[in-house]
Amino acid sequence: MSPSKVPAVEIDVRGRTVRVSSPDKVYFADRGITKLQVVEYYLAVGDGILGALRDRPTTLERWPRGWFEGARLSTRMDNKGDAFFQKRVPQGAPDYVGSTTITFPSGRTADEVTPTELAVVAWAANLGTLTFHPWPVTSADVEAPDQLRIDLDPQPGTDFDDAARVAPHVREVLAEHGLTGYPKTSGGRGIHVFVPIEPRWTFTQCRRATIAVGRELERRLPGQVTTKWWKEERGEAIFVDYNQMARDRTIASAYSVRPNRRATVSAPLRWDEVPDVHPDDFDVTTMPARFAEVGDLLAPLVAGAADRGSLDGLLELAAKDERDHGLGDLPYPPEYPKMPGEPKRVQPSKDRDRPQAAPAD
Repeated sequence: MSPSKVPAVEIDVRGRTVRVSSPDKVYFADRGITKLQVVEYYLAVGDGILGALRDRPTTLERWPRGWFEGARLSTRMDNKGDAFFQKRVPQGAPDYVGSTTITFPSGRTADEVTPTELAVVAWAANLGTLTFHPWPVTSADVEAPDQLRIDLDPQPGTDFDDAARVAPHVREVLAEHGLTGYPKTSGGRGIHVFVPIEPRWTFTQCRRATIAVGRELERRLPGQVTTKWWKEERGEAIFVDYNQMARDRTIASAYSVRPNRRATVSAPLRWDEVPDVHPDDFDVTTMPARFAEVGDLLAPLVAGAADRGSLDGLLELAAKDERDHGLGDLPYPPEYPKMPGEPKRVQPSKDRDRPQAAPAD
């Protein structure tokens, strides 16, 4: 990929000048979408993306060369990918880029980018940030989430339409416990439902509440929904990824661009739209017009918004599950320290202590 010969441009972002280098660099070859167009996309949905990120510690998913066929995201085990997660404020960041100190499960800390104005989003996009991953907390209290996030993740053999059929049941369960959910596409195959809550509970309690939602969905939709952590046990079902509410696990924000061929975006939805849409309906080129028409459908989730709900009902449901059915905690991700009350964190097929089925005659 040859370097750009087009000089940098300076754009005004609500009174702040942001420099965009190599503005003609192609970020999505199949669509011919350039870096400058990605920056302009974020400005077009400015109030929406800023509402999703404002005052929240945010991990940047950076694709400095853009997305292309075969591109890989670096992982803990392989850091030689084409993209990476930036969990600390980059060196040389302008002085308007604020930060918040967060603590990882390991006990280590980091100063994460915390957007307070739209210029921060444009600056990050110039660095190759396609997707923003905000924590469900604000800088005012990094220990108490103000959002519950329910991730409906299709497993092999299922797809977006299956997640869309489960989503209204999530809405019902939440409503029965005094909560209001707001759906959005993940930008991929799944659906996210975000819930504004009072910042009174710990990450552990929020995760427990999410497990309770998942187990209630399993009861109502047997065979269609699972909370099984191990992939070998999930089957063809929608996985309620309860560990997305664990500390330092984040979900792509609303309006974030996703690294795929179509340059789709995570799109907020009205509930009556959920059965009829497809993730490909919302991309960098189509979302600005939709945003201009419908505005920010997730405005009730913005930090400081009123009408935040209580987790008391879901935590009572979790306690009932444990008391009446012996359903306690579920496994954490592998990089987490062993947590109090957590069951054995061993893949079932490798668990020597698990009772084995009797051999067939």
